[in-house]
Amino acid sequence: MIRGHHHISMFTKDLKENNHFYTAVLGLRRVKVSVNQGDTGMYHVFYGDRTGSAGNDLTFFEIPNIGATRKGTDSISGIALLVPSHDSLLYWQERLDRLEVKNEGIGHYAGRDSLVFRDREGLKLILINHEGDLVPDEWSPWGGNDVEAEHRILGMGTVEMTVEDKESLVSLLEDLFGYKKAGENDETAVMQSVEGEVFGEILIRQSRADKERPGKGSVHHLAIHSADRPLEEWDRLLKEKGYRTTGVKDRYYFESLYFREDNGVMFEIVGPKARGFTADSSVGDLGDHLDLPPFLEPERGEIEAKLRPIEEWT
Repeated sequence: MIRGHHHISMFTKDLKENNHFYTAVLGLRRVKVSVNQGDTGMYHVFYGDRTGSAGNDLTFFEIPNIGATRKGTDSISGIALLVPSHDSLLYWQERLDRLEVKNEGIGHYAGRDSLVFRDREGLKLILINHEGDLVPDEWSPWGGNDVEAEHRILGMGTVEMTVEDKESLVSLLEDLFGYKKAGENDETAVMQSVEGEVFGEILIRQSRADKERPGKGSVHHLAIHSADRPLEEWDRLLKEKGYRTTGVKDRYYFESLYFREDNGVMFEIVGPKARGFTADSSVGDLGDHLDLPPFLEPERGEIEAKLRPIEEWT
């Protein structure tokens, strides 16, 4: 029912620093520069693979006056990115050390070899050895960087959620969305949207800590990708379970709806059909200029006047 992650969205205080880290350090492609459709004075920037295919995109809303995150529970607390091999982890440890990005060294995460580090604003990132396993056909790692081809980031892996009530989230993912339990103990549960595959995996940690106060480097929501069920049906099913939804939103590049599960973590469900980021750009031009959906295009002059020019942060 869910084919995997679609994208994940965070807050940043400074797009210049953010853009440098995700493109120059991690070697991802900036595949779309747009705006928050609910607040067009705010950039919404996407980083991913060559075309920004589903399951790759790390997206950021820029809020220059945002404060620091107070880490805590009922939050999305980590994002794993897949690399091809153990040798890739060694390569990335050396690269991060050279670029003065603090990391925890090679260890284990969710049962796999890993390398844990944080971006410049404190967002927890984990590189996971994918051990040469297959990835979705549409994934195409970006080559316009100085990362050695055999070690490029493949796409998103495990997403970590820290919540007070683990069982309610496990039940939601199992009963409504069809996730399979890949492992569980008193403190954690590993849920997979595609059995045996890490690219749709959610690691749930239980914690009684204070609730997180969002700030720079915190995660706003995880978007999951419906395999074939239309959004209108997801909307009905969620409401029958007592969840409040936003209803279906047309984001032009895809359609989606949002809801919060019982701990307060926000999910977005992206519909099975999507235009993708090449709907209004050629592959060669992706991420080079401000793209607006057609319904915002008449406001381009007003919108651009509120934004820092792209040339100032790229």
